[in-house]
Amino acid sequence: MIDEPVLDTLTARPAAVIHLLIPKDAIQTEMGPAYAELIAAVAAQGIGPAGPWYSVHHRMAPDVWDFEIGVPVTGPVATAGRVVAGEFPGGRVARTVYHGGYEGLAGGWEAFAAWITAAGHTPADPFWEVYAAGPESSPDPAAWRTELYRPLA
Repeated sequence: MIDEPVLDTLTARPAAVIHLLIPKDAIQTEMGPAYAELIAAVAAQGIGPAGPWYSVHHRMAPDVWDFEIGVPVTGPVATAGRVVAGEFPGGRVARTVYHGGYEGLAGGWEAFAAWITAAGHTPADPFWEVYAAGPESSPDPAAWRTELYRPLA
């Protein structure tokens, strides 16, 4: 389900982002259009994407998710609709790769959290996912890869 986690130090990178504060059950109807808006804006500005898209989760209450989706860029971001300048996070993290369909991500995060705790680390917020390979790259969910990142306190 997940690769063996590793520790790493990341350098923050410029990104274009859209902030979303939505009901948890609206994720499937909101994320796709936001992604399309994000990609169209960076393409129109000629600044990317310069890497796979991602989501940074600030707060996941039982009923509302507060997060942003983003994509790394090669130049300054001009505000366009909901798209604004942001940053792909950096710092000391634990990271792994989840293999499979998005419906199994919760289990991947649980296994990752268990590894972090068992290894004696203290997780911090926010955490994020990078969608390295998904439905756009293969119709087979077994080929999908989502990178999971958790900052360490």
